[in-house]
Amino acid sequence: MADRIENIKGVGKLLDAGATALKEKHIDFVGRAETSNAVRMARDYIDSLSIEVRMLDADPATTEAEFFGETFSTPVMPAPLSGLGGVWPDGLVEIAKAAVEANTVMWIGIGGEKEMADVAATGAKFVKIIKPYANHDVIIEKIRLAEKYNALAVGIDTVFGYGAKKGDTLIMPKPLAPVSTAELVGYVDATRLPFVVKGVLSVRDAKKAKDAGAAAIVVSSHSGSVLDYAVPPLQVLPEIFETVGGGMSIFIDGGFARGTDAFKALALGADGVLFGRNLIRALAVGGSETALAYLTGVTEELKRVMNLTDSPSPQEIDSSTIRGQGRNA
Repeated sequence: MADRIENIKGVGKLLDAGATALKEKHIDFVGRAETSNAVRMARDYIDSLSIEVRMLDADPATTEAEFFGETFSTPVMPAPLSGLGGVWPDGLVEIAKAAVEANTVMWIGIGGEKEMADVAATGAKFVKIIKPYANHDVIIEKIRLAEKYNALAVGIDTVFGYGAKKGDTLIMPKPLAPVSTAELVGYVDATRLPFVVKGVLSVRDAKKAKDAGAAAIVVSSHSGSVLDYAVPPLQVLPEIFETVGGGMSIFIDGGFARGTDAFKALALGADGVLFGRNLIRALAVGGSETALAYLTGVTEELKRVMNLTDSPSPQEIDSSTIRGQGRNA
């Protein structure tokens, strides 16, 4: 195993090795409601955007960023994942260890108290995202657990209100229900922690989340597993930023793989970029070691792009560096 990892240099080779490792384990983590077109469209949109070079008088870049009152080394972070046991033993804890070493925010999804306790024991600063269970007492119980284990923030995955799909198969882990604005206000008021609304994919929902008192949103299509032909998260991000940017933190996920992808998201309004499926690929190669290699590799790529575009910090990336799809094309 050590020799296998040592021979993998660079983000691209790591992702290729991860795809092979998952295939060998007969694991398919690609979200694909019905035709898989939401996944394809999200990736195609990312690839359609190009980046200007701005070198004269450029200042050296730092990737440091502040989230929920604490400073981290990178805006590149794990997406809220779950069910990783088949990928690597204690997979979520392995990713948490990598997040600690990378000094970034750890996000966690479905899981019980033991898993949360194990993640907390690594020293990871984490955000807990809860599914929109029909039983509101379950949501409150999970909010209390997040408080108990000193989470940075807690939130709810609103887009999952009617479940997800893999192909034509509906996935409903527990009885779920859509979240009303009144219920969201209740959840925000029920905790001392900053509250996050994940699954925002429209200006309408972004405004409602802000008005409900949410501290942050995650622009996300749940990797294309909820709605076929869902709008690419990066496409709707600028409109959302124009409406709520500055008043709350904006995170994004949805098919991001490399540092150039992260740069595009930060330029168009995101404060942080969540990596899910591709981080799973890295995890499959060598646990926390290769998960860390992926997070740091993507961060290094991001820093290089920032240096080449006169972007001294993530907060100072100029949106006009991005061209394509009607943006200064």
